[in-house]
Amino acid sequence: DVVNDLNNGPLKRANLTIEQVYDETVYIDRSINMLRNNLGLGISLSIAILFLFIARFPATLIVAMSIPICLITSFSIMDITGRTLNVISLAGLAFAVGMVLDASIVVLENIIRLRENGLSANQAADDGTKQVWGALFASTTTTIAIFLPVAFLGDEVGQLFSDLAITITSAILLSLLTAITVVPSASKIFLAKETFVDPYKETWKKLSSFIMYLTNTSNRRFFWIVILITIPLLVIYSLKPKADYLPDGNRNLAFAFILPPPGTNIETIEKELGETIANRMQPYIDHQKEPHIKHYFFVAFSKGVFMGASAKNESETDELVTLVNSVVQGFPDTIAFAKKSSLFRGFSSGRTIDINIQSKDLPSLMNVALNSFINTSSIYPNTRPRPGLELAQPELRLIPNERRIAEIGWDRSDVAALTQTLGDGKFVGDYFNGEETLDVILRALSWDTPESLASTPVLVSENIVLPLSEIVDIVRTVGPEEIRRLNRRRTVTLEVSPPPDIPLEEAITILKEKVEPQILEELTNDGEIFYAGTADKLTMALKNMAGSFLLAITILYLLMSALFRSFKDSLLVILAIPLATFGGILALNVMNLMSFQAMDLLTMIGFIILLGLVVNNAILLVYQARAAERGGQARKDAVEEAITLRSRPIFMSTLTSIFGMLPLIIIPGAGTELYRGLAVVIVGGMIVSTLFTLILLPSLLRLGEEDAYMR
Repeated sequence: DVVNDLNNGPLKRANLTIEQVYDETVYIDRSINMLRNNLGLGISLSIAILFLFIARFPATLIVAMSIPICLITSFSIMDITGRTLNVISLAGLAFAVGMVLDASIVVLENIIRLRENGLSANQAADDGTKQVWGALFASTTTTIAIFLPVAFLGDEVGQLFSDLAITITSAILLSLLTAITVVPSASKIFLAKETFVDPYKETWKKLSSFIMYLTNTSNRRFFWIVILITIPLLVIYSLKPKADYLPDGNRNLAFAFILPPPGTNIETIEKELGETIANRMQPYIDHQKEPHIKHYFFVAFSKGVFMGASAKNESETDELVTLVNSVVQGFPDTIAFAKKSSLFRGFSSGRTIDINIQSKDLPSLMNVALNSFINTSSIYPNTRPRPGLELAQPELRLIPNERRIAEIGWDRSDVAALTQTLGDGKFVGDYFNGEETLDVILRALSWDTPESLASTPVLVSENIVLPLSEIVDIVRTVGPEEIRRLNRRRTVTLEVSPPPDIPLEEAITILKEKVEPQILEELTNDGEIFYAGTADKLTMALKNMAGSFLLAITILYLLMSALFRSFKDSLLVILAIPLATFGGILALNVMNLMSFQAMDLLTMIGFIILLGLVVNNAILLVYQARAAERGGQARKDAVEEAITLRSRPIFMSTLTSIFGMLPLIIIPGAGTELYRGLAVVIVGGMIVSTLFTLILLPSLLRLGEEDAYMR
């Protein structure tokens, strides 16, 4: 509207027009719309799975009511806590679709089971809820507790994860309240006249008998325990992908940087670079070649060129980056590269590794940096030095004349103050004008040439005025285009941008193996090298994530010990975690066979969320088996009954969660690169843990039991 008003108003009168060529909200809106569609599809798939198992429309509707109740109330909680509806928070709601059904599925399934056994609607609703209340409280509490360690991280991941944590935890907590209030009440009303027969009853019995057969002897139990714990741990160690920081996103924007030789003026840049680049881009602007370019810009300034372009077809962003990279190459004595625009500009400078090389000896430092740049560029072409690597900028060095300084009664601090005054000025105090405090800067008259600087008169005492050349020796030399210092030491930084398909952790390892030894060999004794930028942030984030993962497991164990009143039973549940982690890593590797998916920090969060999800099934089995044992049943019978009674809710809740998240994995679009890895990890972990936990836990629960068949 503003653009139209300008074009129809003052610009029209001046025969000018303005066109908006880029709008970041387009990508955001498309990402949110994509998530809305995936959310709706996930809800539909989850309800379809419910109907497949329950085969009764009223019963399916009762469970499905949990979705709008929990999700709509979650919006209110987000508003109360000051959260916005963004890609991350909306992804949290999409993840929560299947999760919010879990508690309602367990309650309704137990009510239906009691109805199948002949109880009245009222009695089945009351008894069914009471029987599973303990297990539901344990599973919901552990799921929510999992989010605490990461939600309070102070880094960028914590900021991103807090939105995800609030949406999922609020939805899951509301799902528990819905399951123990709405579901029993609705079942009394809508299921009073329904008759229930489980069409899969024999399937659950056969599954239970098969699992009991697999775990019938102590040798078999020992075999399964060893296999299902050690193999996942070995696979996790061997297949664990290298870590990345945050995804770049898939915005339709490519940036390029060109660093010309020092001293190049704007006119030369515009003529030799600007016109050539414009000619190279023209066929793509005219849509004669692909990828077709919609818009591009070219900005020249004293230190180089900054340019960018957007593709007409938004799916061709990667091809656009390749094109721009080729367009900016081939200019003599220049350093140029292109990269995709990072989605998280506010958090970091993108996927960059800063190699900081330090030394007191400037010529040696520049020589080492130049050799390192050549070496690094051969591995990763997108490498930029800061500052430039040539000592080509004119420089004046003021060297104190020690004898003359002593004669006039000065010392080096006086010379330093004088030098400041002749340059940018020396701070001598401040002045308050009644409204604000102003700095008072003492600055000498400007000078144009080294000769005029040397002849600058200096009052050294009341009656003596000397030219500056008698106090200092002025030496003409050359130096770098700027002085860069880190931790008060002269530094040259090589800013490395690895290709998108190489994880940051792997890129750092390659640099340490192939570049760092050469740098250390050439550096003087006082020199050193350290890594910063996103590489440093990744190292810190990995430490924080590892600590959060261990803390989450500890919280899980202690919480379940308190709820079960048994350290042993809690340990049985914890032992199911390696299976889930194994499934997540396996799924990530399978995904990489089809389309590259880095194990970035958002994907790692999936493993922490997975902890709270996979223990739910284990809690149901352990809780039911121990309840049956307390009721007087033998351990074998108690375990068999637990498998028979809890298989249906386990498969229902698992499949609804999986199909609820499936659209986030299989449907591409704007923003999907943010949460696809997270969804892959959760889905893969749930599939593997559900299948094999039904063998591992019975094996663990039956430890110490006498063999069923004696030979």
